[in-house]
Amino acid sequence: MTAQAGQDVLIQIEMNGVDEFETIAGLRASKISFNAQSVNATNLSSPGRWRELIEGAGIRSATIGGSGVFIDDATEARVQQQFFDGKTPRLRMRLPNFGDIIGKFQITSMEFSGNYDGEANYDFSFTSAGELTFTQLSLV
Repeated sequence: MTAQAGQDVLIQIEMNGVDEFETIAGLRASKISFNAQSVNATNLSSPGRWRELIEGAGIRSATIGGSGVFIDDATEARVQQQFFDGKTPRLRMRLPNFGDIIGKFQITSMEFSGNYDGEANYDFSFTSAGELTFTQLSLV
């Protein structure tokens, strides 16, 4: 497999409620993290006093982060409005030569910054708010 360009790792927001996703404008960096909590079942009779975990019992979640240059685009406005309305929009995280992760996410933080001699920047964080689906991209 060849190296993939970071610019192809995309965070997209559903714009109209019918699977129309658009890349959040101005993105410079994006990431996704998958998390799984463990449920400890260790007890006095655990073999060798080794920790035992209950398979499949933990809570799974994902977090998405993105930062970029603020350019006052419709996609940025949608993120902001969804945040202030307390909504959980559907996002699609597109990973090149891997697949798409789609699901509802809560916007957990929204930051804006800028230096007097530079561009205005944003930083968004999203946390999964339900089941996620994964669709593998076909490699041609």
